Amino acid sequence: MSLSARDILDRLVSFPTVSRVSNIDLADWVVGYLTDLGITAHRMPNEDGTKHAVFCSVGPDVSGGLVLSGHTDVVPVDGQDWTSDPWVVTERDGRLYGRGTCDMKGFDALALHALQRALVSDLKRPLQIALSFDEEIGCIGAPPLIEAMAEAGLPKAEAAIIGEPSMLKCVTGHKGSAGFDVHIKGFEVHSSIMHTGVNAIMEGAKLIDWANQMNVENRAKTPSSLAAIFEPPWTTLHVGEIHGGTAHNITAGDCRFGLDMRFVPDDDPEDWKARTREKAAGIEAGMQAVARSASIDLTPFFDVPGLVPEDDGPAEALVRRITGDNGSHVVSYGTEAGHFQNAGYSAVVCGPGNIEQAHQADEFISVAQFAEGEKFLERVIASLCE
Repeated sequence: MSLSARDILDRLVSFPTVSRVSNIDLADWVVGYLTDLGITAHRMPNEDGTKHAVFCSVGPDVSGGLVLSGHTDVVPVDGQDWTSDPWVVTERDGRLYGRGTCDMKGFDALALHALQRALVSDLKRPLQIALSFDEEIGCIGAPPLIEAMAEAGLPKAEAAIIGEPSMLKCVTGHKGSAGFDVHIKGFEVHSSIMHTGVNAIMEGAKLIDWANQMNVENRAKTPSSLAAIFEPPWTTLHVGEIHGGTAHNITAGDCRFGLDMRFVPDDDPEDWKARTREKAAGIEAGMQAVARSASIDLTPFFDVPGLVPEDDGPAEALVRRITGDNGSHVVSYGTEAGHFQNAGYSAVVCGPGNIEQAHQADEFISVAQFAEGEKFLERVIASLCE
């Protein structure tokens, strides 16, 4: 089955693989595509079997190859004002619009299409594809996928290119991140006697205010030379969503929000997690002085290691040689690159498209960037033939 990269993109975008739902329909299509090409496709299910990662290897069964890493999940379109159907790729004004065209089904399509060229090339080292799930909710699908690749007997690749949108620049570092699901249980009473109850929302606000204070303090510090290359050059704490309460005249019995942290490289993530737990424990003690049933529960829901710039890393050397990009590039968003690096791969982030278009209404990748991405992977395959 010979398909163009654009054909594959159309198919991938047509699957509404928002992280909260299954991606199995997309995985089925990808496995079918690979099978039709004569490639052995491997699946790796999540714990409840509702999502599948897909991976494969093409070329000789030797070590030293290359992994092209992408994720299949996308962020929701709920509440966004789209000009066209987000699940149909629409071309206009030199742009390809649709959810995931930029982040990152554009790269996924190009990687899958590259396999057609790889099959008829004289590869000296293998080309591998790794398509994960649940990247958008904390990169939680990457570690089991990497383990599954080893368990399946794929030869260990030397390098990994994580194809997040970077305008095909060679990104060698990014912040690590971690997040807590915060659940605060209060004690409901009439608000006229609020001193006898525990308002979960107002107690939660104390933890959020602490996060604000930490941001002010972190920003005021003089950044180290390692931190200074990031924007912003300090560790940040953030709450983007909060839910709770029953009525305006009842002390809130319940409050939930997510608290996420993004770390500069010289800050210890474990220290920040411990400080967060310590602050929550102090607030909880005050709550329980009023009502013993009150509590604060912090449940970790993602932990993304940072990508650390490597000394003479083969992934960086390859990408710089292919693209001619000798600039220094780091980003503050997280990717699966840190997981690959921690598993012993040399890793960089490099993919077509602009991250500024990701997660937006009318998300797009330019036709020119999509074409440049195809040329980039042609050169990657040529390098594996050397």
